[in-house]
Amino acid sequence: MRTLPLIALALLVTFFPYASQAEEISGNGDFVIGPDYHIDPDLTDRGNPKGKYFEFSMPLAESKIFDGKDVTLDPKKDVRTERKIFVYVPAAYEDGTKAPILVSFDGPSRLNLVRNALDNLTISKDPQRKLPAFIAIGVQNGGNDGKGSQRGLEYDTMSDRHARFINDEVLPAVLDNPEIKAAYPNIAFTEDPWGKAVMGCSSGGAAALTIGWFRPDLFRRLITYSGTFVDQQDDDAPQEKDYPLGAWEYHSSMKLIENSEKKPLRIFTHVAENDNRANDPEETYHNWVMANRRTAAALKAKGYDYRFIFSKATRHCDKKVFEQTLADTLVWMWDGYQPE
Repeated sequence: MRTLPLIALALLVTFFPYASQAEEISGNGDFVIGPDYHIDPDLTDRGNPKGKYFEFSMPLAESKIFDGKDVTLDPKKDVRTERKIFVYVPAAYEDGTKAPILVSFDGPSRLNLVRNALDNLTISKDPQRKLPAFIAIGVQNGGNDGKGSQRGLEYDTMSDRHARFINDEVLPAVLDNPEIKAAYPNIAFTEDPWGKAVMGCSSGGAAALTIGWFRPDLFRRLITYSGTFVDQQDDDAPQEKDYPLGAWEYHSSMKLIENSEKKPLRIFTHVAENDNRANDPEETYHNWVMANRRTAAALKAKGYDYRFIFSKATRHCDKKVFEQTLADTLVWMWDGYQPE
């Protein structure tokens, strides 16, 4: 790891009071990890009973919400003809019960780690380390990246459109899938928004916050790693009129978190020391470290249930961070959940 200048180190300690402490991460607050990393044993295969894994596709042309034909799309950026959906039903799930769910973006994303966490922690004897038997659903993006892309349209747009797509089209498609219904004839999802979590990294992280922000009546548990809380929204998007700097508006400019009524949300955020454009000046509206620090500070000031992790010696969506933190993140995220 490179040596931090004294001024930068002072700023780090100011932002993160735990920076010089080797304390276990517990509860809400700001935490620093690294520069050394290891994989949490609960994110490995420990030989516990396995659930069932499914995979199917949804053609974009059949969607009423994201059909791949938006006029704002850049014709030079490819759009998928269909998106894959990845589903893991843990062994602890009992057919007929209304399951909580975790939807992850850029599927399958870190579904391998989530599967191991479910196998190991749904049967944990430690009530402080136990996960509910949630069904994990990985949703592939619509294709490409950045402004003018289908992925960018889905993830970086400041609206409830993506929330409606997941709730109104993806979840019913999972419940109606013939292979899944053959294995679980009475499969059902909870209608409790506290039983619906979303997770993403980069623009997928921005999508997680946006889904909860615009539709807390549908999704309330949000996990964001290296969140793209920057001005990544398509310049041609109609939402530019109301949110001209896209997700940058959450923490700066409009300061949506600070200036809006507190919403019923539980939010995990993370940023890496060497995350995207970490040295960019503010006027670019594209400094990931600045954006995530400000988002965490706004959440704290507003009194949200939040956890923020700053990972030393790591980069954007770094695999090492997921391998060390995801089990703890999931346990914290599902804290307080009461099944129906």
